[in-house]
Order: sequence, then C-alpha cells, then structure tokens
Amino acid sequence: MTGDSENPNADVQYHLEVGPDDVAETVLLPGNPDRLEKIVAHWDDHEIEAHHREYRTATGTYEGTPISVTSTGIGSPSAAIAVEELARVGCETFIRVGSCGAIQPEMAVGDLVITTGAVRQEGTSKEYVREDYPATADHEVVSALIAAAERLGYDYHTGITMSADSFYAGQGRPGFAGFEAAGSEDLIDQLKAANVTNIEMEASSILTLATVYGLRAGAVCTVYANRETGEFRTEGESHAAETATLATHLLAKMDAVKRDAGADRWHAGLSLED
Repeated sequence: MTGDSENPNADVQYHLEVGPDDVAETVLLPGNPDRLEKIVAHWDDHEIEAHHREYRTATGTYEGTPISVTSTGIGSPSAAIAVEELARVGCETFIRVGSCGAIQPEMAVGDLVITTGAVRQEGTSKEYVREDYPATADHEVVSALIAAAERLGYDYHTGITMSADSFYAGQGRPGFAGFEAAGSEDLIDQLKAANVTNIEMEASSILTLATVYGLRAGAVCTVYANRETGEFRTEGESHAAETATLATHLLAKMDAVKRDAGADRWHAGLSLED
C-alpha cells in the first residue's frame, strides 16, 4: 500500500481497495459477498467500486440518499478490517445486514432482529479494548432501523445479540466427529436465561470498534434458524436489506432535522416528517 501515514484517508485501502471518493458516509455490511446484489436491488442506482478477496463494495443512492455496501466475509476479524478501512476513507455509520440463529421460542424464521447490544464472545474486539467494555448499538441507528421495519411492515425483535468466533463449537454445536467444547451443552440455556435474542458472528466487533472511534453502528439480521424450535429456512433475507436501506435514508433525514434544530443527537422532541 502506498502510504502517507499521517493522512491514511488519502490512500486506497489495502484490503478493500477503496478510496475516499468510492464510498458514502453510511455503509451496509453484509458478510456474504453474494448478498451485495440482493441489497443493491433495493436502491435506485449503484456502481461496483471494488472487489478484493471477500470485500466487495458498491455505492449508489436510495431516494436521493448516498449509500454504500461492503461485504465483510465471515467473522469478526475480517469485519473489523472493513470498519477500519472504511472509517479511514470517511465512512461514519455502519449497519450490519446479515442472518442469525434465534434462541427465544417466540422468534420465527424470517423475522428480523435489531441489535441493541452484543455479548462479545469473539476475540477481535478484545484486542482493541478491555473485555468489560460494552458493545452497544448507536441509539440513532437502532431508532432508524425500528422505524424502517415498522414502515415496511416486517416482524422484528430488539435485543442483545451474541457474537461468536466459531460457527460450531462457539455456538454450542458439535464439531467434527461429535467433539463438544467445554461448556457447550449449557451455552444456549445460559444465553436464553439472560434474555439474549440471537447468535451471529460479526455484530459485537462492529459495534465496539464504532463506539471506540466515535462512529455510529447497528445491526439488523434475518432469523434463519431457531435453536429452540428446531426450525430452519433461508427466507426473509431481502427484508433485512430493505430495512437497512430505508434506515439509511431515515438517518439522513434525522441528521438534517438535527442540523436545523441545532441538536447534537436525535431525541423524542424532534419531529421527522414523512
């Protein structure tokens, strides 16, 4: 990578291969690169800006609002790289758009989960900040995601997400040849008792890094499986994409209202016109 170490925003980023002119201030973060096409289908227009390794980036508009998407691959290490490099080229708001497993019985396959905070059962964020530092979603992003889901009429839940580093042992599933990690037999019951809603692999690192850097982040995931009921279907994927897209537009409107009112943060006293 070429380098001006005192001005990293001047460079095309090493992994993502994007520069400051390639991305909008708000970026959606799916894991799967193939999910990018399903996301941009909800936009008015888009252009592919870069594709390197698992990182695929497109930028376009929705209802006049600039918006970008970058796939992160699986897990927190690669998601953190995406947040790092996108922040360095000017991105300020990050919304994870993914899939998850629910662990509360009332959550149906196809429902959405809007994360309010996350259990940091991943190692990446621990390399940035002490383990008892909370992974919290920005309240403006959460508000916009809820408003978007309400407007679109999608069933959704809000709550605490657990982010794991492993799909098998770290989520209480047996590994190869029936291997079971220590404590895995009680993991789901313990999380369920603590009112954790769902499990995935990236949210907590995205939320933690954004908070450490003074940026905004949130997450919306479609339930693909319910670990309590045994139900599994890959459906409703487009609902999370559409919700995050509309939320980006609503955030832009919220920011405009804040500027006009001279407010630093969105609050219940401000009105968002339709």
